[in-house]
Amino acid sequence: MLHTREIIQKLWDAQGYGNLAVWGDGTTAVIAPGENPEKGGKAPLAIFKPIPLVAGFSLLDFATHNTDLLEHIEMTIREAGGEIERD
Repeated sequence: MLHTREIIQKLWDAQGYGNLAVWGDGTTAVIAPGENPEKGGKAPLAIFKPIPLVAGFSLLDFATHNTDLLEHIEMTIREAGGEIERD
């Protein structure tokens, strides 16, 4: 099961290093822009670009408690067929 705030924390940490790929089993990886990674032959559910999503927040707490950002992450994962819960 994926957790929304955990993904936001990883997005925060990935700023300036690349995009964040998220798989249904909960694993994530920072990848280069344009890269199409696979783990065990499976493509990620989603690839998030950290800077547009979290760089506008001055503190991580503001990002992890922003309703619009939480809903965006959850909708993206669910539309890709994944399960996610707000932790």
